[in-house]
Amino acid sequence: MTDSPVSLASLMLPEKTVTVGYPGCSGWEIDVCFLARESLIKLRKRCVTTKFDKKTRQPEEVLDEEKFLVEYCKASIKGWEGLKFSYLKDLLLIDVSSVDPDSCLPYTLENAELLMRNSGDFDSWITETVGDLENFTGNK
Repeated sequence: MTDSPVSLASLMLPEKTVTVGYPGCSGWEIDVCFLARESLIKLRKRCVTTKFDKKTRQPEEVLDEEKFLVEYCKASIKGWEGLKFSYLKDLLLIDVSSVDPDSCLPYTLENAELLMRNSGDFDSWITETVGDLENFTGNK
């Protein structure tokens, strides 16, 4: 009986979702998805267009940053629970006087996009968390 070698390709996962707590915000749990390098490259390619540069007379790739933000949010943030309105005041400039500060903002793709677009801290944390393989392997 001959054992055939195991293919690395058969073991690789294109993505994996885990739940991570946001630092300093007790109870705010975010479902984030690790994207393999190949998945990120494909995501970026979907957001790039080729335009002709009249000065250099060469084709030039241009990243549509808005489209990339939407696609990146959709791919990397799968949901959240426990985002209190009181936590939002530390992430961006908002008026929470008309809502109970202890009530929660539900996850929607639109809410995730707005938070990514308007909070540098949240954007940086998501990017670092999604890019850190240890968050998805349990080796921390």
